Amino acid sequence: MDVRVSDLGTPGTSPAFSAPDAVRRVGLVVLETDLTMERDVARLLHGSGLAVHANRIAFSNPVSAESLAALETSLSAATAALIPGTPFDVIHFGCTSASAVIGDDGVSAAVRTAKPGARATNPIIAADAALKALGVRRLSILTPYVPEIARPVADRFAALGYDIAGLTCWAIEDDRDMARVRPDVLIREAVAATDPKADALFISCTAVSAAEVVPLIEAEVDCPVVTSNQAAAWLALRLCGIDHDVPGGGRLFSRPLAPGDRKGTA
Repeated sequence: MDVRVSDLGTPGTSPAFSAPDAVRRVGLVVLETDLTMERDVARLLHGSGLAVHANRIAFSNPVSAESLAALETSLSAATAALIPGTPFDVIHFGCTSASAVIGDDGVSAAVRTAKPGARATNPIIAADAALKALGVRRLSILTPYVPEIARPVADRFAALGYDIAGLTCWAIEDDRDMARVRPDVLIREAVAATDPKADALFISCTAVSAAEVVPLIEAEVDCPVVTSNQAAAWLALRLCGIDHDVPGGGRLFSRPLAPGDRKGTA
C-alpha cells in the first residue's frame, strides 16, 4: 500500500499550524482525592472558549494542618507537569484549606516557579475577588472541615477585612466524604449557616459539590453565595477578559472584577 505524506511545513513557521498561544488555557492542580473540582470547573467554563487542563497532586487523608502544609513541597512539580512547554493563562491550585495553611505567597511562588508566565490563583484569592466584586463586607462561612482547619480559613478572610458573621463546620476528615454530602443536605446546611445580617455566604472546599446548587441556596437565603469552585471558574474567566454570564452559576457571574482588582496577576 502506498502512503501519501502531506507536507504541512514546519510547526511554528507554517500557516498550517496555529500559534502555541492561540488557545487560552486554564490549568488546575487538584488533590488526587478530590472528586468534584474538575467537574464543576468544566461545567462552568463550558462554551467559554477556554481550554481546561488538570493535574493531580499527591495527598493523604485525613485533612489536617500537617497534611495540607506538606502539599507545598510538591506543588511546583505538579504544576510543571501540566503540559510542559505549553503556555497557560491561569494556573489555579485547587485546595482552599491548604491555601489558608500555606498562604497566598507560598502557593503563588510555587506555581510561578513552574509556570512563570501564568497568573497564579487559589480558592482564597478567587473567593476574595468574588466577594469584593459582590460588595461583601459581612460574611457567613460554611466548611466541611474539623474546627482546627475551619478556623484558619475563617481567620484568613478576617485578615482580608471581612466581618465574619458566623462559621459552621461539619468536622469531616476525609475529602472524599466531603464530596458525598447530598445536595438536599447541603442546601439545608447552607441555609442554617447563613446569618440573616450577612451580605453573603461562602462555602469552602473544592471537594464539596456546592457549585451546582448555588441558585437554589441563593433563592433560600436571599443573598449571594460563593463557593470555592464557582469562584475559581469565575476568576479564570475574568482574568482571561471574558465577561459573559453563566446560566445556573449564581449571582456572581453577572459581576465583573471589582475596579482595580488584579487578583492572580503574574
